[in-house]
Amino acid sequence: MTAVPPVAPARTAPAPVPLSRRIREVLLRGGGAGAAAVAAAAVHSVHDPGVICPFRLLTGLPCPVCGSSTVFIELGSGHPAAALLANPFTVLFGLGLLFAPLGVGRRWRGLPKRLRTGVLIGAAVLSWCWQLHRLGLLSH
Repeated sequence: MTAVPPVAPARTAPAPVPLSRRIREVLLRGGGAGAAAVAAAAVHSVHDPGVICPFRLLTGLPCPVCGSSTVFIELGSGHPAAALLANPFTVLFGLGLLFAPLGVGRRWRGLPKRLRTGVLIGAAVLSWCWQLHRLGLLSH
């Protein structure tokens, strides 16, 4: 007699998450990030540490995510335009994370891996160019 291998149970799609729960998740994410941004802005107003990017401290050049702390602090201080100017790519990324429960995350994960990689690399290059321009390093 030969042993019959066990049959793996069929995978079923997860049950859809109700819209009210997804909206609550967005509100919780937004509230948590908002509270953290206000706290960071309060700490920053008392003690400004200056440049905190290790890459910029070592090389004098900004990295693609330079300005991300500034985005957080400016939003916490109630200055959304200044936050957007500090690093628009960080703002867009943060909005993507905030609204991911509403389907943005699922659509992103549904894109081919090669396309997602290309978008992220392109965004990093554009962000770095933005930082070089913002800090006056491209005007020479």
